[in-house]
Amino acid sequence: MIVSKTPLRCSFFGGGTDFSGYYLNSQYGYGTVLSTALNMYVYIMVCKRFDNKIRVCYRVQEIVEKVDDIQHNIVREALKIAGIEGGVDIVYSADIPLSTSGVGLASSSAFAVGVLNALFAYQHRFVSSDELAKMACEIEIERLKNPIGIQDQYAVANGGFRQYKFWANGDVSNNVFVGDRNYLRNLQDSLMLFYTGKTRVSSTILSEQKAHIREQDKTVVLDHMVQMTESAYSELLNGNIKKIGYMLDEAWQLKKMLSNKISNPEIDNMYDIAKSNGAIGGKILGAGGGGFMLLFVPIELQSCVRKALHDYRHVDFSFEPEGSRIVFAE
Repeated sequence: MIVSKTPLRCSFFGGGTDFSGYYLNSQYGYGTVLSTALNMYVYIMVCKRFDNKIRVCYRVQEIVEKVDDIQHNIVREALKIAGIEGGVDIVYSADIPLSTSGVGLASSSAFAVGVLNALFAYQHRFVSSDELAKMACEIEIERLKNPIGIQDQYAVANGGFRQYKFWANGDVSNNVFVGDRNYLRNLQDSLMLFYTGKTRVSSTILSEQKAHIREQDKTVVLDHMVQMTESAYSELLNGNIKKIGYMLDEAWQLKKMLSNKISNPEIDNMYDIAKSNGAIGGKILGAGGGGFMLLFVPIELQSCVRKALHDYRHVDFSFEPEGSRIVFAE
């Protein structure tokens, strides 16, 4: 039996610049994001079956004779990449609700990376974090044609608090945060996470964003996001934690310019309530339209924000230094 554990992620700045339509043509020669893994996880268990069938358990249970008969498209393609044709059970569990709709924490990419990691470990094959990320991108973007960028796969595979750069030549590099660890702790302590109670089909929002990414006004916004990501990393290295809060507010206003589906009246109202009670900045994580809202709130005002947003679930979290890993093998 093999069990993989893959963290979810929180993206702070640069979302959208990880689309190939942007970074392949960027005036800077790259797109970039600043993100961290979270202590919220996707778990994948793989074990041998007595017969040669394949059983996949998630919201439903599938038992099939052949890989091509599997309805769960990520599992199907991961099995093909790993070269496993049958005789396995694959079971999925997570720290967030299992759903076909997104919540903005990269659960789909964490699932893809986690399945691949578990399947290769089942075969006693070591695959690096970057290789797992590349294969997850192949599954989600190339094979399944999902209109997404490539930041999520790398963030959950590598873990930690990192700045990623997506280069015009196709390379991906990353810098793990090497500053004072107290700065990251202070940032973490200044953040609050609330669940809006709404899920959304992220592909609807991202398809629109992807279709218009080369339009001049959208390119200008994304160029600004690259500059902001670079600045935010520098501010963090210098310990200017509160500045990150104000930059999150600016980034949220920019993000909403990429699609009119990223926010809605309820989200806007939720954000306004948070700011009127002490939040400095924040954003909806992921594609937008629902899922989780991240807020930067000074510690002394967090009880006020928590009370004001009592209709929404507050979720405790911390930054996760590790990426996808095998936690049980027997």
